[in-house]
Amino acid sequence: MNAVRREQRERENSDPSLARFLCAELTRGYFLEHNEAKYTERRERVYTCMRIPRELEKLMIFGFFLCLDAFLYVFTLLPLRVLLALLHLFTMPCCGLRGSLLLQPAQVCDIFKGLIMVLCYSMMHYVDYSMMYHLIRGQSVIKLYIIYNMLEVADRLFSSFGQDILDALYWTATEPKERKRDSIGVIPHFIMAVFYVFLHAILIMVQASTLNVAFNSHNKSLLTIMMSNNFVEIKGSVFKKFEKNNLFQMSNSDIKERFTNYVLLLIVCLRNMEQFSWNPDHLWVLLPDVFMVIASEIAVDIIKHAFITKFNEITADVYSEYRASLAFDLVSSRQKNACTDYSDSVARRMGFIPLPLAVLLIRVVMSSVNVQGALSYSCLLLFYLGMVTLKVLNSIVLLGKSCVYVKRANMEDKLFERPSTAAPGKTPSRTRKTSRCTAPSGTHPSCTSITAQPTPTASPTLRPETPDPDPDTLTPSPPATPEQKEEEGMEGTELKHRTPKKDLLDVDRFTICGNRID
Repeated sequence: MNAVRREQRERENSDPSLARFLCAELTRGYFLEHNEAKYTERRERVYTCMRIPRELEKLMIFGFFLCLDAFLYVFTLLPLRVLLALLHLFTMPCCGLRGSLLLQPAQVCDIFKGLIMVLCYSMMHYVDYSMMYHLIRGQSVIKLYIIYNMLEVADRLFSSFGQDILDALYWTATEPKERKRDSIGVIPHFIMAVFYVFLHAILIMVQASTLNVAFNSHNKSLLTIMMSNNFVEIKGSVFKKFEKNNLFQMSNSDIKERFTNYVLLLIVCLRNMEQFSWNPDHLWVLLPDVFMVIASEIAVDIIKHAFITKFNEITADVYSEYRASLAFDLVSSRQKNACTDYSDSVARRMGFIPLPLAVLLIRVVMSSVNVQGALSYSCLLLFYLGMVTLKVLNSIVLLGKSCVYVKRANMEDKLFERPSTAAPGKTPSRTRKTSRCTAPSGTHPSCTSITAQPTPTASPTLRPETPDPDPDTLTPSPPATPEQKEEEGMEGTELKHRTPKKDLLDVDRFTICGNRID
């Protein structure tokens, strides 16, 4: 009986019919918990994408105020530092102090920065902004789109090589006389730095003129094309492999690009308001286009970073590490024995060089605003005092936030590590690129800002070398078998092809114009 029923059931199952197929499709079930790890990972990816805008904007806002602090430094504290250095230079021989340096290395660098600013501002007077604007406006839309893309590439190239030119000038001017110098001299380096800042300022002026033409076009087609260029950036970045350090470099590049765009928009608004005799009604006409450009920039950055972290399986917590690394630069530059100025560290990390942008902004403001009479000079003085106040408050808040971020990341010990020195027989290129100048080991570890001049410290004591083992006391090792030799050879080749992972603090600035390093 059972065999008959089994045969009948098998006959029913083997008999295909449309009704049976539909019944099976409607009643078929499955269990997601059988693949729990896979679906949990997919859910975490969704949560990571949802966290990216918040964490990214935290980094962008912090980086924006870092760039703003370095930018305001050029207008506020740098002129005062140059005056103090010149006063010290002219009064030192009168005091009869001999056998000591006339100027500290930082004062020498400040004087060179001031000279570069003054000479480039004088040279910018021979460049007619109005003629450049009408020359660009006479071109077709496609030509202007191509020109704007070429200008963006040229700006990255100038930023990549410009800080090297300035660093070479600073080091050549302050290099100790006891060392053997293999440079071409201070004057050639100074001439190269002046021409670099001048050419970079003209490049940014052409960018601002092109953006101004896009704002003043009747059909806004050029502005739409330039905004769509930001979305083309997503295609070139999202589908590439990114490591943590590469993403850090791209984040710094986005911070610099966003700040530069804000300054360009400010220049465009100043030029337009001047043409309309500072009519406040025209400002409300410009604001929708300004907000549209800013919104498209923010949207592109969020989409780009969200998909890069998704495809490369990078968590959203990495942006807090990036923020801590930028905070580490700020805190370390405030120490007594810092290696470099804070504005220069921002330039090396982000590729943001404030000198050309500051020269252009001064040129535009001085040509847009007529300063005549005692009242105008009084307003100018009040405006300068306001900028100094903003700079000081911004620096205080940034330093406090940076100390908090450094403590959260447990990076306080790295502030007091001694810099690694090169071996006598090695070239400087073989050594670590970003050696950290730190305070002596006897100082108390804290994140307090120290603004005093650096004092010469005693040379660190050398550690006693361990004696070489006696060859007679060594026990001979057994000869290696062919299998062991083959394994050792394979391990050696793997180590040769394996690329060492760099710490975030070792990522100096963008190697290829702000792009990632493969």
